[in-house]
Amino acid sequence: MFIEPRNSGRKKGWVEVICGCMFSGKTEELIRRLKRVEIAGQKAEIFKPARDVRFEPIDHIVSHDATRIRSTPVENHYNILLLTADVDVVGIDEAQFFDQGIVEVIEDLTLKGMRVIVAGLDMDYTGKPFGPVPALLARAEYITKLHAVCSKCGDNANFSYRKAKIDDQVLLGEYDVYEPRCRSCFYNP
Repeated sequence: MFIEPRNSGRKKGWVEVICGCMFSGKTEELIRRLKRVEIAGQKAEIFKPARDVRFEPIDHIVSHDATRIRSTPVENHYNILLLTADVDVVGIDEAQFFDQGIVEVIEDLTLKGMRVIVAGLDMDYTGKPFGPVPALLARAEYITKLHAVCSKCGDNANFSYRKAKIDDQVLLGEYDVYEPRCRSCFYNP
């Protein structure tokens, strides 16, 4: 009697998370991986939260070094499910801006055999876990933690220090609002 293997004929999906502080190169690394997907001839869809309006054109993800790739801004995570039929790879930038439902959406995509590459801040400006990224880290097959250069001492930076005295967890900004800091400079300014 022949018993067919459980995964016979099915593509296997997985999750890759790229995380780190502000200015560590998360979006740049996401774009690099997605360009390799294009070179390989695979079909990809790329998403970002619609609330991220820092860069023009709005239908691109853009790194701080001005590298860019086309993306689709989405109001909520469920829109990603509607827009990913028949793709090999899904890219998601600024994952921390989605709610916890993004974890379920990503799980669904991987069970359909898709590779999902997610980039986002793992900690907020207070040094606490940020949004759904910690849950994604727990479920990811591959994790890349990137570091910036501390703006105070030059060591590896792992924290996003907010210069503005605003207590909202989400505050869009660039170097005018945030700077990367190492642990020592973050806690002992």
